Amino acid sequence: MISSLDQAETLRGMREQLDGAAAEIKMPATRVLSVTSGKGGVGKTAVVSNIAVSLAKQGKKVLIIDADLGLANVDVVLGLAPQYNLNHFFNGERSLEEVMVEGPYGLKILPAGSGVQQYTRLDGQLKMRLIESLDALTEHFDLVLIDTEAGISDNVTYFNVAAQDILVVTTPEPTAITDAYALMKLLSTQYHQKRFLLTVNSVREPDEGLDVFEKLTMVSGRYLDIFLDYLGCIPFDRKMHESVRQQQVMVDLYPDHKVAKAFSSLAATLIETPSNTQAQGTLQFFWKQFLSAGTEAS
Repeated sequence: MISSLDQAETLRGMREQLDGAAAEIKMPATRVLSVTSGKGGVGKTAVVSNIAVSLAKQGKKVLIIDADLGLANVDVVLGLAPQYNLNHFFNGERSLEEVMVEGPYGLKILPAGSGVQQYTRLDGQLKMRLIESLDALTEHFDLVLIDTEAGISDNVTYFNVAAQDILVVTTPEPTAITDAYALMKLLSTQYHQKRFLLTVNSVREPDEGLDVFEKLTMVSGRYLDIFLDYLGCIPFDRKMHESVRQQQVMVDLYPDHKVAKAFSSLAATLIETPSNTQAQGTLQFFWKQFLSAGTEAS
């Protein structure tokens, strides 16, 4: 059995090796963004899919990781039927390259399995193997979007902490706002996350999104030591349900619609918003590229 001391020594050795390699290899940093929500039913997967396609349309190389490891649906929303999923990777049957599938405009997806409870709580060994395998991918991505499951499970906190930026999706419903605050409180008080991005979905008018932002800013400013950055809102429209039924994203099915334009604007705002450039520890996706970027910046 490997002791915690041995694991720490191993991690230190890996960091030293990567630090030396970073001085010779200048790799552009991959931005990793977790998209999360305290409550289900807020349209988080639709937000992920539409943002990803918008970014790909703008020439960005994008990877979606479907991190809802028990109730996956990113592939369904995008109209894909993958042969393999992350369960095959965790089982040791397939590599990440074999699991990865291509979506619209060159977008890449790591689909999760559905209806299998086994990996709804990853152990430390599987978490580390996932990080190492992602870091070893030969293909470079500009952005990685992680679609977490809803709630505050161990997997949710893990994927949020392992990302550089956290985008919280909520709606104007009081229960969704309360659950979004509860998630940020957990990540702040127990995992020391201090910065969150926010988007409000299904608003009747833009002021409704700003109102949600102001409420969360006020309560978090009173009780939490965090910074909340508002990226914008997405209008409510029944055509969103039509796009889900047709397994096409709004930005493709109705590109001139106000909702599609809102998603495109959100993607552009995301690109312009500065990322958290400080790696938060060894449990960080693409932390090798952080080391390289840090060396290049110095």
